[in-house]
Amino acid sequence: MKTIKFTKDMIHDGYLILVNPNHYFHENSSLLDLVQVNDNSMIYLNSQTNEALNQLMKEIDGWSKIQTVSGYRSKSDQTQLYNQSLIENGQTFTESFVALPGCSEHQTGLAIDLALKSNDVDFICPDFPYEGICQAFREMAPHYGFIERYGKNKEKITSISHEPWHFRYVGLPHSLLICEKNFCLEEYCEWIKQFKQNENPLHVIYNDKEYEVGTINSTSNTIELEVEEHMKWSLSGDNVEGFIYAKWK
Repeated sequence: MKTIKFTKDMIHDGYLILVNPNHYFHENSSLLDLVQVNDNSMIYLNSQTNEALNQLMKEIDGWSKIQTVSGYRSKSDQTQLYNQSLIENGQTFTESFVALPGCSEHQTGLAIDLALKSNDVDFICPDFPYEGICQAFREMAPHYGFIERYGKNKEKITSISHEPWHFRYVGLPHSLLICEKNFCLEEYCEWIKQFKQNENPLHVIYNDKEYEVGTINSTSNTIELEVEEHMKWSLSGDNVEGFIYAKWK
């Protein structure tokens, strides 16, 4: 058994951070190791997110019919988009579909907006239907660490209207758990708190791989994750009050 130590300020970092009107994104995040999505795009993503996206697209031959619309945005970019939408679309529309500057998932590099290939794509509300290649992407997404972030009937929780085109990378096995439970990320971060490291962690099996999932409270300045020598692991802050981990063989 080995103990991996982290500092409490890492609560604002990781693939599971909650970013919404109540929890702002901290710009000094390690997530901002950005790479270009592909050679034909000026869109950037977190490097791990980009790797998972390209693996998924290869699996379904997605790039032949799907295009990227938006990835990473700086706070300045988000401010410009928000203000422009207020002018062009009004306050009600903007508050429903455009996150406030500082609390947009696009600032993390973990979010991607996608569209069915077209010569006329709506930048804010692109067409990504529940059929064909778009649905194939949607169904495979959790197996590559992605969730459809703003689902139908979750608006009161997320503060964002249903967005079929917006996908967020959270990593495995969390994406599969979220999909299985029909959770939004806010619900998952709250639900997973009941499972504590060394007390009552959750054990799940996906694709013949056994995972241990749980949380660690940030009650001290040092966070300790205990891992057996042969196990792989991941740890993320939730951007609220604690950490979520996964271990697997």
